[in-house]
Amino acid sequence: MSDYASDLALIRDAAVAAGRLALAERDRGLKIWSKSGGSPVTSADMAVDQLLRASLLGARPDYGWLSEETADGPERIGRERIFVVDPIDGTVAYMKGKPWWCIPIAVVENGRPVAAVIHAPALDETFAATLGGGATLNGQPITASDTTDLDDASVLGDARLLEGPHWAEPWPAMRFEKRNAIAYRMALVAAGAFDAAIALTPKWDWDVCAGALIAEEAGARVTDHHGGPWGFNQLDPRQSSLICSAPALHPLIVRRTATIPLAPR
Repeated sequence: MSDYASDLALIRDAAVAAGRLALAERDRGLKIWSKSGGSPVTSADMAVDQLLRASLLGARPDYGWLSEETADGPERIGRERIFVVDPIDGTVAYMKGKPWWCIPIAVVENGRPVAAVIHAPALDETFAATLGGGATLNGQPITASDTTDLDDASVLGDARLLEGPHWAEPWPAMRFEKRNAIAYRMALVAAGAFDAAIALTPKWDWDVCAGALIAEEAGARVTDHHGGPWGFNQLDPRQSSLICSAPALHPLIVRRTATIPLAPR
């Protein structure tokens, strides 16, 4: 088994175990509080973070660690490989009993993801990929959509994003839907269930790292909204924005969004 496949097996098993724990914690009753920025966090987020940290670093003690629910530090920068984890992406959906939450885990090697899992426990869906190994949903290969026209394309994002006079080129009519978890949005694009996911604000690595590999291995394109590539395990663990789309749609989207300045991080 290759290193990437071995890491994938490890993080897939960890994500499934974390999903079971998250469901059990919600059944027992959650403690909920707000972070400094106002977003909610629950006792389950912390319990899952502890489980993942113990199981993953226990198996790979030489790897670094980046998680939404663990205080960050510079020591990860010097590691060849790190785990990038969001214990529960889509916490609001999770709290409300909606199914669109997930557990994304990626292994990053020298700035690029090489193994990734997005596990959605309430939907019994597990997306996975290794670098150069393709992407799967519950073990079956997936590919991004072959849509070539933005007109009537299905997009995950906020329709209000594309309103207003600041666009140099008008947008055609598209179908917009919302899903709470950013990682799950990217997984749906990877599977061809949607044609694109668009966000013009910075996104944390733990929200998008696993989705980036899965989407790209499924044939989708993933960049910032200027078409710039992403790099992971930087001191500032954020990406400027998100365009994740079917390959033929990517230049059509970036042609429009590139006129909007990149948001400061």
